Amino acid sequence: MRIVARRIVCAALGAALVGIIGCGKSKDNGPAVATPSLTLSKDRVPIGSVVNLTYKFQVDPNAHFDKSYWVFMHVLDSEGEQMWTDDHEPPTPTTAWQPGQTIQYTRTVGEATARLGLYDRDSGQRLTLNGQDAGRHEYVVAKFQVLPSSENVALLNKGGWHPAEVDPKNPGNEWQWTGKEATIEFRNPKKDAVFYLEYDARSDQFTPPQQVTVSVEGKPVAQFPADARNATLKTFPITAADMGNSETVTLTIAVDRTFKPGGGDARELGIRVYHAFLDVR
Repeated sequence: MRIVARRIVCAALGAALVGIIGCGKSKDNGPAVATPSLTLSKDRVPIGSVVNLTYKFQVDPNAHFDKSYWVFMHVLDSEGEQMWTDDHEPPTPTTAWQPGQTIQYTRTVGEATARLGLYDRDSGQRLTLNGQDAGRHEYVVAKFQVLPSSENVALLNKGGWHPAEVDPKNPGNEWQWTGKEATIEFRNPKKDAVFYLEYDARSDQFTPPQQVTVSVEGKPVAQFPADARNATLKTFPITAADMGNSETVTLTIAVDRTFKPGGGDARELGIRVYHAFLDVR
C-alpha cells in the first residue's frame, strides 16, 4: 500500500490510521473468533513515506468460519474523520483458518490509531474478536506518530517522464508513464536507503516481459521483469557507496523495450509508476 492518499504500500496519510475493520454496519455478537494484533516497522512515519505493517490473528480454539471474511484498514485524522480505507482479503482465506492457528502477514501502507476487525463483504457483518473494542467491533491494536513530509527525501522527476494522469473514477489514483529511460534526482542522504517503487506494466504487449533496470549514478542496483498487471510494490536496497559523495544523486529507471498505445497516441511507453519513495535508514 503506498502512503500517499491511497492505500498500507498501506500507508500513513497525515492523520490517524484506523486499521482493519468492517465497513458495514451489521455486526456479529457471538463469541470471539480470534485475537488481532498489529506490529509496525516504525512508530514515527513522515507523510508520503511507507511503513510495514504486520497483521496477526490468533484464531480461537473453538472458532469456525462459514465464509471468507475480509479485513480492512481505515485511516482517520486526530479528530476521528476518515481519510481513506484499505479493504483487502487476507492471503489465507478465513475459511482456511484453523482453530488455534496463527495467521500473520505483512503489508506496506500524527498520532495514528490502528483498529482491526473482520467483516463479511456481502452483508457487512462483523465478527467478535478478543481485545479493546472501540465500538462497533473495531479493536484498537497499535498507535504511531505521523511526521511532517519535510522529514522525507524529496524525489524530483527529471527527464523521460510522460505527463501525470489521474483515474477519472478515482481522483486519488495518479500515475506517470516512463519512456525508455526516466530519471529521478534527490539530495544525497549519504546513508544507506531503500527505494520503493509502485508500478504496473502492459505485460500483455511483451513476450517475455520487459526487463527493468534501476541504476544509481549510472550503476545498476536492481533488475526485474515488468510482469505486474496491477499496481505492485518493489523494494531495492541502495547503499551510501552506491550514491557516492556528490550532493545530488541521479536514479534511472530504464526498460529494454517500449510500446505505443495506438489509437492516435504516439507515445513510447515503458512502465506505469504510481509512487516512488526513498526510505533512509
